[in-house]
Amino acid sequence: MTKLLQVNNLSRSFGGITAVDRLSFDVEAGQILAMIGPNGAGKSTCFNLINGQLRPDHGSIKICGQEIVGLAPRHVWKLGVGRTFQVTSTFASMTVLENVQMALMSYHKLARSPFRKVRHLFIDESMDLLKLVGIEDQSHRVCGLLSYGELKRVELGVALTNRPKLLLMDEPTAGMEPSERQRLMNLISQIVRNQKIGALFTEHDMDVVFTHADRIIVLNRGELAAAGTPEEVRENHKVQEIYLGITA
Repeated sequence: MTKLLQVNNLSRSFGGITAVDRLSFDVEAGQILAMIGPNGAGKSTCFNLINGQLRPDHGSIKICGQEIVGLAPRHVWKLGVGRTFQVTSTFASMTVLENVQMALMSYHKLARSPFRKVRHLFIDESMDLLKLVGIEDQSHRVCGLLSYGELKRVELGVALTNRPKLLLMDEPTAGMEPSERQRLMNLISQIVRNQKIGALFTEHDMDVVFTHADRIIVLNRGELAAAGTPEEVRENHKVQEIYLGITA
């Protein structure tokens, strides 16, 4: 399988606190990798390093073999890294369709053109994305009127506008009902496998993690504490002790 993301010996400190410590892992095409760990384990810092919002003190991050350390977030995004956030970030006063259209305008470098009429741009491509994420029937509703689960689908559609090779998802099911969580993750799994996207996600819901992840890495105090299949991680005594609260 093709390695879309390669993280090697990644480290980042803030003052005297090491948030990520010599971390190495990879994500392959069509693979879903879950990153779990207690609060403060370094998950968000790792995401921000990959996304270009932070620069590592040491280490390498490659997308499809290309080094991206030092690139701005927009340049990382243009290389094919999509991202969703724990808290949805849609424009509440704009329709579902317009939110996706705006993202496509940005991708095609048209967002700053004062002579473009947004409503007439990328309609078919936007509707295709909304159909893909299962919310095309809500295309003309303003996002401020949508349920939280619907907003998560809109955000996923926006994250797919740059035709990502790698999808970063920070707690994609946070704030959702259990049945909604499973439906959304089933959808994400289908998209990842059909389009051969690599997906890296963090999540506190262990049912979601162990049901949908192909592999799991466990962070503790910035270090890689364990890695493997869901079955291997579930049976790992160190993971049970530091994360799941089980002691021998």
